[in-house]
Amino acid sequence: MHRVRLRDLATKLWRRSITSGNLLVYGPDVVAAQEHGSPVVALESTIITHGMPYPANVNTALRVENMIRKQGAVPATIGIINGKIHVGLNKEQLEILARADATNTIKCSRRDISFALSNGLNGGTTVSGTMLIAQIANIPIMATGGIGGVHRGAEQTLDISADLIEFGRTPVAVVCSGVKSILDIAKTLEYLETQGVPIIKIGDTPEFPAFYCAETHDKIKAPCRVSTAKEAADIVETQRTLNVKTGILFAVPIPKEYALQPSVVDTAISDALKKASIMHITGKEVTPFLLNELNEITRGQSLEANIALIENNAKVAAEIALHLCEKFRTAHIKPASVRSIISKQKPVVIGASILDTVLQVKEPEINNSKPMKYGRTNGDLT
Repeated sequence: MHRVRLRDLATKLWRRSITSGNLLVYGPDVVAAQEHGSPVVALESTIITHGMPYPANVNTALRVENMIRKQGAVPATIGIINGKIHVGLNKEQLEILARADATNTIKCSRRDISFALSNGLNGGTTVSGTMLIAQIANIPIMATGGIGGVHRGAEQTLDISADLIEFGRTPVAVVCSGVKSILDIAKTLEYLETQGVPIIKIGDTPEFPAFYCAETHDKIKAPCRVSTAKEAADIVETQRTLNVKTGILFAVPIPKEYALQPSVVDTAISDALKKASIMHITGKEVTPFLLNELNEITRGQSLEANIALIENNAKVAAEIALHLCEKFRTAHIKPASVRSIISKQKPVVIGASILDTVLQVKEPEINNSKPMKYGRTNGDLT
């Protein structure tokens, strides 16, 4: 019990130091929501900086935020502008990231955040980076399109997304449409299992969704399935009660009217991968390149599908957030915001009190042969 309290105290002090150093800037809607115990959904920003062309990127961001608001929750799009992390970007800030040159804007996972901040740069946060910041900001759930994972051919390249490691150590639930289709989905699920991450399909069928497609070509099944957002919220709450420090992956299939055929997507991905190999594109540049190529090969169908699935994921994430807040209210617990911790928490001092005692000897010389008399005269020891 004492270890848990000390760990919680250390976390609060850590959050306080980050905010007091002006590294995090909170949007007014996010501050108000957390102070009133209202549901908040975090959103990543690489879809704005590296995932879609302008103006589709900013229009999609606004549509996704509006979808969350319609459900009664508050969106908190996370991004980095001029070396500051913003939790809850406003419309002007979304426009800045949407128009920014992708080559001069950092795609920020956990490893890149400190560099971007210390150099005063702009950055779009990946799933990994957004999970980390959402945890600092006490936001338990986020929405995205699809997570990163094990790239095809990883047995030669060792190209594995930092998202998967983040899931293993950061207790934030992520609502997505599974793993991006350009990746090796089977190997990604195996990797998440090794990290101890719950993988849960939300829907009526057991098949794991494949981003643009409602299911994978070989019909890979999800390890677990629930039917409703309320059931999903129950899992998040149970994980929190047990103090399990891993994320949760909630996989939501793309709406049927926007789903692409797996065979069409697989062919397009194969062509895009060949082109990436010829052009020697590697590392974190691979995903945005492949997504752009897919959009061109499918004549815009993949972009339309991407927008539809992200909007749907945001809707589901907001519904889960609402149920979570209801659980907090029922238990008479108010989720603490970073701002409230700083403004309301009394200072805590860890250390020791030291009492100095000064003795003054009246006699200039000490005679050991003479018995010493003890008494007090004007506060002196005699």
